[in-house]
Amino acid sequence: MSDLLRLATAGSVDDGKSTLVGRLLYDTKSVLADQIDAVTRASVDKGLSTPDLSLLVDGLRAEREQGITIDVAYRYFATPTRSFVLADTPGHVQYTRNTVSGASTAQLVILLVDARKGVIEQTRRHAAVMALLGVPKLVLAVNKIDLVDDPAGVFERITSEFAELTTKLGWSAEDVQEIPVSALHGDNVASRSENTPYYSGPSLIEHLESVPVDADAHGRHQVGLRFPVQYVIRPRTAEYPDYRGYAGQVAAGVVSKGDEVVVLPSGTRTTVERIDTPNGELASAQPGRSVTLILADDVDVSRGDVIAAATGAPEPIDSFDATVCWLGDKPLRPGTRLLLKHGTRTTQAIVGALIERFDEQHLSADPNPESLSLNDIGRISVRVADPIVADDYSVNRHTGSFLLIDPAGGNTLAAGLVGDALTAVEVGTETEFATEAGV
Repeated sequence: MSDLLRLATAGSVDDGKSTLVGRLLYDTKSVLADQIDAVTRASVDKGLSTPDLSLLVDGLRAEREQGITIDVAYRYFATPTRSFVLADTPGHVQYTRNTVSGASTAQLVILLVDARKGVIEQTRRHAAVMALLGVPKLVLAVNKIDLVDDPAGVFERITSEFAELTTKLGWSAEDVQEIPVSALHGDNVASRSENTPYYSGPSLIEHLESVPVDADAHGRHQVGLRFPVQYVIRPRTAEYPDYRGYAGQVAAGVVSKGDEVVVLPSGTRTTVERIDTPNGELASAQPGRSVTLILADDVDVSRGDVIAAATGAPEPIDSFDATVCWLGDKPLRPGTRLLLKHGTRTTQAIVGALIERFDEQHLSADPNPESLSLNDIGRISVRVADPIVADDYSVNRHTGSFLLIDPAGGNTLAAGLVGDALTAVEVGTETEFATEAGV
């Protein structure tokens, strides 16, 4: 079992994400006494009889005033069993792009629903996004369970509907845990509550402490070495007159001294002579480690190139199909020219065909749409000016993801996944859905 769990929250506006995150921090004693005092005073000023724990996490002034989460904020807490890095993501449809960003590295996502509302449009949208991102574990937190007249019946109805959705999205029953909670009162958050006798499962923290997590959930060990070069180091000093190192982070695989490697896209082969760090040399470097590689031969390597394992190295590609979540205010249409950022390489790109648009509400596909609008998920074809070294996203998240960027303003317009991320989803056609609905 990993001793570190990366998780994220998701859900609609007013489902209680900020209160739940505040409760997690409070119950794990991860906040200072003066922070609690400040929250208590602010809560009294608002006329509340109990501390508003959401104030612990809604740090932006606009967030406090509107009572919603706008930006992704990372929280750190720990129990005696495990440490946690939590990405607190927004619930408003307008900030879906932030949710995509926050959940992109998560090993588990806590998806909240309001017990009074059940599974709604935003719930289905977030679940679909998590499925496309390949998040391996889900927790459905049915919040505000204390506010419904028939909590047992409501919990059963919501979990049944959610189970049907997640099964079609590719999760097994073992990957999804449903928990009735009251973030405001702490029911089933840190410990099991007597107020939910119909529920016999773990509390939220008990589940987070015990859920099995694949340390390689992002596929970093499923492929050989992938080392995007971020910077070429040439000091040219009296002490290092001939030093030439290639700095970056190991995106996948393991690199060791003496390994045979290939520089892509050129295809030049050489070996790793040394692995440098600020604290001295290493014999090998694991995924996620930032190092500087010294190569045995004087080869042409630039920022954006990828140093890969000589065996099983991917072929550089200049055209490919991809699944994207469109985050731009203006619709995406065929022929749009953008910038594509993949790893450390940024290149010009043009969108070819819009192959299909995914309807996450009905789990159906609309072939050959005219455009993709804000928050739409679709499959497109892309052609780039400079070849990229990419793996299919289903094989490796880090080398299979990219961004599409507005060349004029520099804004991120889409999060992209190389390949067809919809293969694990039971996707019907619009015609099939209409037939099932009796239309």
